[in-house]
Amino acid sequence: MLLAVQVEAQEKIQKTELAMETSLEYVTVGVLTGRCISLLKILLSNCCIYDCKYCINRRTNSVERATFTPREVADLTINFYKRNYIEGLFLSSAVIKSPDYTMEMLINTISILRNEYNFNGYIHCKTIPGCSQELIDKLGKMVDRMSINIELPSNDSLKLLAPQKEKNSILEPMSYVSKNIKINKLEKSKFKKHFVPAGQTTQLIIGATPENDLKILKLSEGLYNKLSLKRVYYSAYVSVNNDKNLPTLEAPPLLRENRLYQADWLLRFYGFKADELLDETHPNFNNKLDPKCDWALRHIDQFPIEINTADYFTLLRIPGIGVISAKKIIRARRTFLLNFEALQKLGVVLKRAKYFITCKGKYFEKIYNFNQNFIETNLIYQERNRIPMPEFQQLSLFDKLQPTKEDKIKCLTGSL
Repeated sequence: MLLAVQVEAQEKIQKTELAMETSLEYVTVGVLTGRCISLLKILLSNCCIYDCKYCINRRTNSVERATFTPREVADLTINFYKRNYIEGLFLSSAVIKSPDYTMEMLINTISILRNEYNFNGYIHCKTIPGCSQELIDKLGKMVDRMSINIELPSNDSLKLLAPQKEKNSILEPMSYVSKNIKINKLEKSKFKKHFVPAGQTTQLIIGATPENDLKILKLSEGLYNKLSLKRVYYSAYVSVNNDKNLPTLEAPPLLRENRLYQADWLLRFYGFKADELLDETHPNFNNKLDPKCDWALRHIDQFPIEINTADYFTLLRIPGIGVISAKKIIRARRTFLLNFEALQKLGVVLKRAKYFITCKGKYFEKIYNFNQNFIETNLIYQERNRIPMPEFQQLSLFDKLQPTKEDKIKCLTGSL
């Protein structure tokens, strides 16, 4: 009896130590308010039938394997939830046996939480490409958000690095979820359950294949326009496997990832289009300047802009002015003409905006000429010498469970 208990305890310890990418993660749910919620991020299993060349859990890798049961994940989640450590769950999994089998395990986990434990927290669940539509329907009625990872920026790259996965098996369920979300919004009533009310997202790896930033950004733009995705996430390629088809990188392309996120924000909230930010002669983002400043310098003929007469969408094109500050400018100038001091009080990042605007027909006091080289030199100098912001750090499940003020500050969202 004692031996059986020890074996069971050892299995639980192994699952916990592997953690299956288990962590506490802060996710922004209020896009412009910056509100973050804490999620338990957990991988149901790392036992995968696929052999994707970029993945640490690929079938041919010699790594320790473990799989939680649906009950174990549900118990773990509800215990953290009752102690106010988390507000929701982010659930994913490698593909066990088959896509349908894995989806059924995910659905069973969430069903226990929702129906047995009456868990009303936020749930984001990964959908397994290739599963049946019936299972997508079941999952969609129980979760707040779903995501289907597009993995790589092109079909050729998918064939090269993940030959067991097919483009259609990813895009078809994404299209199906998008269609059902729209139908649900049109037909929703108090008698009908919501279908994925927080929408769907996707994620792709950048840097593992040769696609340029323009192709990646146009892919994201197409997903937003055609499938109404809430968010595209970009993951810098981390070299964990040796393979002739994989690049050899000294470090993950984190700056490139950051530039894509900045450009993505411009697509979703600032009215920019992919072809405006990049083109065939300029297919990749500037390493020295953020995409908005880079665009402004390449279109210097459109500046300076008079802050007291420009419309809302023109204001959004000015570096240093974000969605919130643009709205404040529109409201404030109904009462009085704005000067540079007033702009700073309204939240405008004047150290960038001052090079591209006039107030009451005048340049900023320390700018004596409107010269492209002068502006670019000063912006690059500011970028190099700015005080580094606190880096985001994913919280470990085992280090500390209660987030500190410093932890919350690290989860920043901002305007360009």
